[in-house]
Amino acid sequence: MKIWTNVELSESALVELRSRVGKHELIAANEAGSSNLVAGGPDPACRAADIAFGQPSPDDVLGSSSLQWVHLTSAGYTRYDNDQIRESLKMRGARLTNSSGVFDDPCAQHLLAFMLTQSRRVTDSVCNQQTRSWGYSETRTKVRVLRGDNVLIVGFGAIGQRLVELLAPFHLHVRGLRRTVSGKESVPTFTVSEAASHLPWADHIVNILPASQSTERFFDDRVFNMCKPGALFYNIGRGDTVDQDALIRALESEHLAAAYLDVTTPEPLPPDNPLWRVPNCHISPHIGGGMQEELPALVDHFIENLARFDGGAELQNRIF
Repeated sequence: MKIWTNVELSESALVELRSRVGKHELIAANEAGSSNLVAGGPDPACRAADIAFGQPSPDDVLGSSSLQWVHLTSAGYTRYDNDQIRESLKMRGARLTNSSGVFDDPCAQHLLAFMLTQSRRVTDSVCNQQTRSWGYSETRTKVRVLRGDNVLIVGFGAIGQRLVELLAPFHLHVRGLRRTVSGKESVPTFTVSEAASHLPWADHIVNILPASQSTERFFDDRVFNMCKPGALFYNIGRGDTVDQDALIRALESEHLAAAYLDVTTPEPLPPDNPLWRVPNCHISPHIGGGMQEELPALVDHFIENLARFDGGAELQNRIF
């Protein structure tokens, strides 16, 4: 089979990947992608391939009659999540998988770091150090432990499941919300449409929603007003799932105690954006999925799935 890829690889890494695909032919795109957040341009070689690995153009996925499997190097798949592509892949028995199995652990660890940073007032101590202020009394009275808190994970998938595992030693109460509930989730899980029943319960609201028409600005004034006063908000999903003006209002009114954002709209966030200045808003530059040896991990994940594909087994991280 022909495997097309637009993953940006060094020459040595490309040689290694060619050796690992075995009997298959590897075809490198003319233009490799430097970011998982951006789709590649149209490429006739992609349309003629049997397997695509990377970030192919949605038009190529839709227009190809030969692609049997598309494996994305991202956890997000918004640009491919439409009825046309779903139906096109379904009609020819093709599959779409993502790399959530690579990014679930670093994203979950990033969320845990956010939560511990807030509970242990790490940013307060960093600010005190910058001004060479000891700040003992005012800081010690604010630190707390997570034990017994309520955590609501909105968009409960692979990242949420890994977060549940990491939170286990802290003895928290965790619930999940997702589009479709399977009944096999590790914590009590409900549909996103039931959010109003669970938001007032949560001390920590973790947003891992993907971007889509149904999730755009999901967190707006109405939803933030449902939250418990003093709740904490974390976003590692997508920036456009949040009405950022509404978030600013919730923080400035102190209805939310703090927000920790790894994603924003737009990205990079312009220097004059008010989110930089709003009280208790802490921002990291979309690094939640980052880790050492990220690219080799993505390649390993693809090769493992390729062995499943060759053997007729169920593919990991299948979307549809």
